[in-house]
Amino acid sequence: MNVFDLISLLGGLALFLYGMRIMGDGLTRGSSAALKAAMEKVTNNPLVGFGLGLAVTAVIQSSTATIVLTSGLVGAGILTLHQSLGIILGANVGTTVTGQIIRLLDLNTASGSWLRVFQPSTLAPVALIIGILLLMAFHFRNSDTVGGILIGFGILFTGLLNMTAAVQPLSQSTIISDLFTSILGRPLLGFIAGAGVACLIQSSSASVGILQALAMTGQLSFGGIYSVLIGIYLGDCITTAIVCSIGAKADAKRTGTIHILFNLSMAVMIFVVVNILHSTSVLGSYWNSPISSGGIANTHTLFKFCGTIAMLPFCSLYEKLSRIIIKDDLQSSEDSLREKTLETLEPAFYASPELAISAAHGVIEKMAELSTSGVKNALSLFESYDSDTLQAIQRNESEIDVFADHVSEYLIHLSPRVLEGPGNDRLNYLIKSVSEFERIGDHAVNLSENVTDLIEKSRSFSPAAVKELRLITEAVSNILDYAYSSFSEYDYINARHIEPLEETIDDLVSAFRSNHVRRLRKGICNAEAGYIYQDVLVNLERISDHCSNMGMHTIMLHDTNAAEQQHDYVRSLHQGNDPDYNAEFNHVHSDYFRRLAQLDSNIQ
Repeated sequence: MNVFDLISLLGGLALFLYGMRIMGDGLTRGSSAALKAAMEKVTNNPLVGFGLGLAVTAVIQSSTATIVLTSGLVGAGILTLHQSLGIILGANVGTTVTGQIIRLLDLNTASGSWLRVFQPSTLAPVALIIGILLLMAFHFRNSDTVGGILIGFGILFTGLLNMTAAVQPLSQSTIISDLFTSILGRPLLGFIAGAGVACLIQSSSASVGILQALAMTGQLSFGGIYSVLIGIYLGDCITTAIVCSIGAKADAKRTGTIHILFNLSMAVMIFVVVNILHSTSVLGSYWNSPISSGGIANTHTLFKFCGTIAMLPFCSLYEKLSRIIIKDDLQSSEDSLREKTLETLEPAFYASPELAISAAHGVIEKMAELSTSGVKNALSLFESYDSDTLQAIQRNESEIDVFADHVSEYLIHLSPRVLEGPGNDRLNYLIKSVSEFERIGDHAVNLSENVTDLIEKSRSFSPAAVKELRLITEAVSNILDYAYSSFSEYDYINARHIEPLEETIDDLVSAFRSNHVRRLRKGICNAEAGYIYQDVLVNLERISDHCSNMGMHTIMLHDTNAAEQQHDYVRSLHQGNDPDYNAEFNHVHSDYFRRLAQLDSNIQ
């Protein structure tokens, strides 16, 4: 093997690792919605979690990604540490799928056989051709995702073919044979080598793939590679545990610790069992016989599967050990609502945009709840002043501002990872929603300041103005409830109720202003209190405008045609071109104005 073969080997390794990364990233993004739905169904049964961890890792081709996502879910409080145990064990088995794909290298078919289709030399160019066509010539939903996955698959196999071609000259040399023969009597050396490679390239699947490529020389044996495989398991999980621990809460760190404990236990168990079998001659000639790529894949799967099944009954023990090793956060019992809510914005979820969008939605929903309650509390102060309620409104506003800053930054960092389509639509929807609920919270503070002005100036509204305020308070409370429900459940029906009520509130404000001017002329209203009353009406009108915006954002999310012509859609509603809108508007409008007509004669 000369320097040019070495360059070819390293180039093949680079392609292999890059292809695996592209394919894994594409699979993760493409399966993001399914991954979110699956993660939400985890129960306290470790066996169910095991199946989920296996399936998810088999799909996204990365146990590290699965465990990091699981750590994020635990840190966010979506999963408990106990629920994560089965997922961690399942991920260890799911990662063996890559090795079973790579074993296609073993296919040795006649030139006319249809099985040649499954050889990497055929699969690689076919995947690359289809992938590039999807990226450049087609523009249907998810075409870029599928194209990227196929490109990654093709690059992976191209790199693998380059690696096997580069090491082919070694089949005539004793270098590989001598290397792994030396490991036969020194399993610790093999363990260290495997752990070192896995740590370096941060992927057990890629490490096993390199071993499979070397197997094409025909000079590897089971006795020479089993300790390397065991080392790979531990080396990979150490990297995963480090990623899980960076800036994480105690339970999130424990998921990485459990991963290490499991792999360490499995390594010891496999090492003991293999050596017992070897010393009792059960393995026989298999110990020194050449092992193929498929043989390595099968050994890898057998080690992982048997080790995981053996460890499954001890899940509770691993949980207890992790709690002994990782102590509880000192301030965990004193964490404020703000900190607990923001913990759900896990950067680990960037790998699965659907989970990240769900986390951001939860924080904005809390903003919506605080802003809605803030407005209602502020309006209650006009009936009965309470300093505690006033302070609660101020605290709410502080919470809303912090949530808005953090979730906006989170969504900005998430945006490059979200593909065009429904996910991107929801991302834009959330970005718009942050602004609407933040502004509603601001108006809640404005209303509380209106109350404070009345108290400080020893002024009060006229009886007629108080009655009007009660009527419009009911309308504003209703529209806030519609806006909150339309956002929290992505509810199209509630969103449709908003616009008729918003137009009614606008007409009520207009009528109240006219009534107020008449009362001023008659000397019924105090001018100083009147200015405050006018400002209250402005705040209420703007709150209803933000609710209207929220309703439209939700409608646009569901109705593609409306989204493409938003301004025309809204204008069409107001022009009476929608029978359903007309019917609801007429009903709501007539109800409120009938009740307005029944108020004190001073309003007239």
